[in-house]
Amino acid sequence: MVKISFSPIKELVVHDIFKMDYEDLMRGNLTSMGAMPLYWCDGVLYRFNSIPMNRELSKQYLEGILHWAEVHYADHIDEYKPIMEVKDENYQGGYLKIRVIDMSKSELHRDFIKWLKSNKDAPSGRERQK
Repeated sequence: MVKISFSPIKELVVHDIFKMDYEDLMRGNLTSMGAMPLYWCDGVLYRFNSIPMNRELSKQYLEGILHWAEVHYADHIDEYKPIMEVKDENYQGGYLKIRVIDMSKSELHRDFIKWLKSNKDAPSGRERQK
């Protein structure tokens, strides 16, 4: 029988974090290919951008270290809904609808949101560099 191993992420490195209004987060999630899904966990609606893999990041990933370039989020979204919408006159049909993925069963995402809530007064990376 094939040996199956599970090697969870040991460290998440987030390089920049931006708190946004719900409407801005929704509108900012549109691409030329359509709307990308958002994520929800413990009252926070968010999206993240991974850093493209290279040799060093691949090595770190195999060691259990994951990098996210940016996280954009809106909090106080207490109820999970698989589809969320915002009124937008510029969007065909008047309402912008985006699929939302419930990440509350992911230990990595629960731990990230717990960390985010306890550190949300910390300035974003761009503000720290000033």
